[in-house]
Amino acid sequence: MYVNNIQQEGEFNSQLEVTAGTHLKRNNNSNLSESLKKNLFDGWKNTLLTVLTGIFSLIVIYQVITFVVTNNWDVIYDNLRLLMIGQYPIEEIWRLWIALDLVSLLIGLTWGLWKGAGKAVAATFGSVFFVFAVIPWTTLNTSLNLTASIALIAVGYFAGDRLDGLKIPTLILWALYIPLALGLITGFGGLLEPVLSREWGGWLLTVIIASISIIGCFPLGVLLALGRRSELPVIRYFCIGYIELVRGIPLIMVLFIGQLLIPLFLGGETGIDNVSRAIIAYTFFAAAYLAENVRGGLQSIPAGQYEAAQALGLNKFKLTFFIILPQALKAVIPALVGQFITILKDTSLVAIIGLADFLGTARRISNNPEYLGRYMELYIFVAAFYFIFCYLMAHVSRHLERSLSKGNQ
Repeated sequence: MYVNNIQQEGEFNSQLEVTAGTHLKRNNNSNLSESLKKNLFDGWKNTLLTVLTGIFSLIVIYQVITFVVTNNWDVIYDNLRLLMIGQYPIEEIWRLWIALDLVSLLIGLTWGLWKGAGKAVAATFGSVFFVFAVIPWTTLNTSLNLTASIALIAVGYFAGDRLDGLKIPTLILWALYIPLALGLITGFGGLLEPVLSREWGGWLLTVIIASISIIGCFPLGVLLALGRRSELPVIRYFCIGYIELVRGIPLIMVLFIGQLLIPLFLGGETGIDNVSRAIIAYTFFAAAYLAENVRGGLQSIPAGQYEAAQALGLNKFKLTFFIILPQALKAVIPALVGQFITILKDTSLVAIIGLADFLGTARRISNNPEYLGRYMELYIFVAAFYFIFCYLMAHVSRHLERSLSKGNQ
């Protein structure tokens, strides 16, 4: 038969299910030199473009290495604590180390239990911890704490790799991590010495704003997307009006509304600090954009899925949350993660409303007369941090997308 003439790596079982997908075999006969010749030096135009690109790349790499080696980076290590945690009290820094140790353990457990993208996350955090632990201008106490965090990642990995029963506790700890970490940082409402949000700053403030905004905007965006497709006119038109209104105004205006107009409308004192107002503004702004991404995923689901679920007797709730929504979210994973990356980068705008985030702290340091003209080192350091964590989010997104698509191959 015709099928027998095709060499396949997969085999069919008695239930007509594919146990391993069919893949084309690679041609391994060509060596590296032939591959380079075919892809980079195929014709004079391709050769010229390759040579010019190589020369340009070497010049850029040489300039970067020269800048890194020859420049004095004292502006970074003199202000490293300010860049990372702002004005957080020195005597209370142990709280931040506990929060960091807990997330390190959770990252290790996630890697050991589920493998996959957990390896990249653990490697990234471990590498950052290691670099800061070994550089000569790190204090001994900081080096020891970072070494402990690296050790906890390893302990979590080996524990998760050997104990499958830790999956449920790990998921519960992840769900509780943000409340626990915030309570530890702020003082658990008076159980510890309170640390007001005005003392937060640097990378700490950026991570807090981005994390809470991402977690908050996701369910709100999903509800707005579902509401926009609702059969109830009141709900549908409210969601449409909210989404179009928020998407029609710039983020900085939303931040100013949160900082200035909310206290005015509520009669002056609101009891909500500036950081909380910024988080609320980011959450509601990002939810409108995320709702449109989710709506696109909902529209991509074929009508047959609805008909099959209705034929099984599923009600609208089960149809939406167990059949349609999981497929829609899987289809828009790149768009969702792109939105999350945008939230992380847009936290830099809080400097305009007076908050000392990561980039805002760097700008304030560069305005110090002692460090005039040293802005390049600061901005490279800030850009490197943003790139590392944005790229990590994108990498996890790609891995998650591949793993969820295996059933479709």
